[in-house]
Amino acid sequence: MLVKDILAAGAGEQELVVSGWVRTKRDMKSLVFVEVNDGSCFAGIQCTFDKGRGLGSGTERELARLTSGASVEIRGRLVPSPASGQKVELAAEELTLIGGADAETYPLQKKRHSLEFLREIAHLRARTNTFGSVARVRSRLALAVHRFFEENGFFFIHTPVITANDAEGAGAMFQVTTLDIPELARTGTPPDWNRDFFGKRCYLTVSGQLEAETYACALSRVYTFGPTFRAENSNTTRHLAEFWMIEPEMAFTGLPGLAALAEDFLKYLFRDALEKSADDLDFFDRRVQKGVIENLQNVVKSKFTHITYTDAVNELQKSKAAKEAFEFKPYWGCDLQTEHEKYLTEKIADGPVIVTDYPKEIKAFYMKQNDDDKTVRAMDVLVPRLGEIIGGSQREDDLEKLGVRMKELGMNTADYTWYMDLRRYGGVPHSGFGLGFERLVQYVTGMANIRDVIPYPRSRQRV
Repeated sequence: MLVKDILAAGAGEQELVVSGWVRTKRDMKSLVFVEVNDGSCFAGIQCTFDKGRGLGSGTERELARLTSGASVEIRGRLVPSPASGQKVELAAEELTLIGGADAETYPLQKKRHSLEFLREIAHLRARTNTFGSVARVRSRLALAVHRFFEENGFFFIHTPVITANDAEGAGAMFQVTTLDIPELARTGTPPDWNRDFFGKRCYLTVSGQLEAETYACALSRVYTFGPTFRAENSNTTRHLAEFWMIEPEMAFTGLPGLAALAEDFLKYLFRDALEKSADDLDFFDRRVQKGVIENLQNVVKSKFTHITYTDAVNELQKSKAAKEAFEFKPYWGCDLQTEHEKYLTEKIADGPVIVTDYPKEIKAFYMKQNDDDKTVRAMDVLVPRLGEIIGGSQREDDLEKLGVRMKELGMNTADYTWYMDLRRYGGVPHSGFGLGFERLVQYVTGMANIRDVIPYPRSRQRV
């Protein structure tokens, strides 16, 4: 049985076997207490060996060798626990040491380790309270993502990881090639991309959005949830080179419908985490970020405030902070910074905010242009304590306007003929957004560094 099932079942004088890893061992005069955790839940189970009742020679020998980190199998009876803080414990009778852990070299000793240190041993850090909780919450949130879209009529689409398209137009892409680039450089030979595996330059995807749009224009409601890649030379607590994106796309939907979906989506995920990851969230609230539970509860209860970009900039410019505290002074045409987003949510709206109608110059080519020819039907969803958590837009469905905008940005429209065909043949209004999964996990757990909410972080000079 898993520890979570044992603890949920309660005492019943039943005999069972516990398997897991030793967190602690305390050797008293007549008793030996061994806490075992198998990762199935935050809590471990205490296994008590009573020396006075007589233990087998094999069990005594294994107990003497037992150290933190060792894997064990313990047989015993589940009984009510006399200790506070736990309802049951295992009256242990037999111990099998499955895999030892050298106490001199095992890096996870019984003390508090820094997150920086634990990043250096990513293969072992999931055994700690913090990273075990992160992994369980991450898994729970992923399941909730799929459940939400299933309940709302969306189909799950697997978009390609290898692509020839730069969906964001930022150029920060990892190239994929079978050519021997070092050898070509050594000989001074320019690469012949026609001889590459795909016959042209290809990259790891930065977004599955464009491909998801093609299926939304056939199945009406789709979403993709998969790995994406950015070759940004950023070494911050907010950037990863490899991360996961959730990207729904809806046909016959404008910006208001998209904003409503985003609000419902976040509330659904937060409610699910509060209900089904309560023990792990309690740990994060006590030990990582005080108030993280209350913050999630407040978002669930809130009615999201809607404000245009223009009005948001006006509010920021009127604020005292604009004159004193802001590092980046707000002005119309600027890309809102995290400090601006936090101010909007925490000081002006006192809750989540959806900002719409951004200047077209700071947004991507595919966003629907407004009639003022200055702004596009884009939206960012901002939440207290983090800032932007979702970014999306209504997509440009006017073929002529899309072509003009792409040429303004110097894009080769021939590379996007397939994308423009969606407007050429039965085009419809459609909209979608992107949510970085790691940013979501950060928000739910209160973890400060994005590298600590993905099992194996990939960043500059680290792989």
